[in-house]
Amino acid sequence: MTGQPVKPLILRLCLPAVISNLVTTAYNLTDTFFIGQLGTAQSGAIGIAFSIMTVMQALGFFFGNGAGNSMSRELGKQNNERASRLLDVGFAGAVISGLTIAAIGLLTLRPLVVMLGSTPTIAPYAVQYLTPLLVAAPCVCGSFALNGLLRYQGQSAFGMIGLVSGALLNFLLAPLLIFVAGLGIFGAGLATAICQTVSFAILTTMSARFGVMKLSLRNCRPDVLLMREVAGGGLPSLIRQGAGSISVTCVNIAANPFGDAAIAGMAIVMRIMLGANSVIVGLGQGFQPVCGYNYGAGLYARVKEGYWFCVRLATGVLVALAALLWMSAPHLVEIFRSDPAVVAVGVAALHIQCCTVVFNGFNMMGNMMTQTMGRTGIASFLALCRQGLFLAPIVLVLPLAFGVLGVEMAQSVSDVLTFAVTIPFMRRILRELS
Repeated sequence: MTGQPVKPLILRLCLPAVISNLVTTAYNLTDTFFIGQLGTAQSGAIGIAFSIMTVMQALGFFFGNGAGNSMSRELGKQNNERASRLLDVGFAGAVISGLTIAAIGLLTLRPLVVMLGSTPTIAPYAVQYLTPLLVAAPCVCGSFALNGLLRYQGQSAFGMIGLVSGALLNFLLAPLLIFVAGLGIFGAGLATAICQTVSFAILTTMSARFGVMKLSLRNCRPDVLLMREVAGGGLPSLIRQGAGSISVTCVNIAANPFGDAAIAGMAIVMRIMLGANSVIVGLGQGFQPVCGYNYGAGLYARVKEGYWFCVRLATGVLVALAALLWMSAPHLVEIFRSDPAVVAVGVAALHIQCCTVVFNGFNMMGNMMTQTMGRTGIASFLALCRQGLFLAPIVLVLPLAFGVLGVEMAQSVSDVLTFAVTIPFMRRILRELS
């Protein structure tokens, strides 16, 4: 990690991370596609459920990245015992948080989906879809945490195996439960819950047997200093994903007055753009262990080299993806729902976001680099900007002036503002590394 050429090393580590993120997106797109065959209200239910799924991801990333950031720096310093304890604390915290989400969510599910923006026709379907997913919440949170913990050890391939196995099973199981068994949208949620549980079992086994640090809950005992370190390292991830959940909820609330078709169209676009951005997130995740090891070892020139390589590569990839999505937007939205009203909203939103998605490479790499370096304050602020500080108020205000167009353009406005804010922070960090 500290001796191999930086660029090939990042590419080797980012490939499994990109695949893992695309697999996570595939879970969402598989459900979106099959549920889209059931009706517009069912498609809208996916947008509501996305808020809850983002919270599960947020807590998984909080513990996985929080423990993983510190763990990679400790491994760079050869402090293996402390790194091992961080691994165990991160895993246990994720599972316990999943149990908490399951308990609270199941007890308050019906009023919760209404609060998240459901219309009266969407709410029953959102409840059906979310019920099995909430039961599996400990496994969902644990899977995201373990994938990150393996990645920070430089073992991205094992995390990829766990997630890909669950995704392949979901491709087969979802249509069987939805259509053959006649379970409808409940079957989609049940299929995803089963597959996430399978992924969790595989990832737990991989971490216990093949990780640089072997997972062992015997060493997981309360330690205030370790828990503070995990919280500090994971806070930017929690804010980034938590703000994502808030922004999805705000989008649903803003789209609510325009009907089920607007909620369904925006839900489809959010899933599609999540797939595009997941490629960039995967590239950043390949950079993070390299950044952590080398920053911990004091090799700052390698940190800077890796950062600029990732920014340039991410921007090039996003330009290509934006062009592809622009050209295929009508057909892409129709795949998930052929309702003309849904297509009209989806295509307009997708075209607008294609114009600004290229800024996300610079935004994301700066956020992930500062997080891995332990610059919690800066990383947390940058994480909050794109989908919290900017998007949440923008998506609630713009529709008052522009109607449904305000909902469609809100994410792009937020991306541009985040880019402008990120520039001075990164100039300062890079000067310090020099």
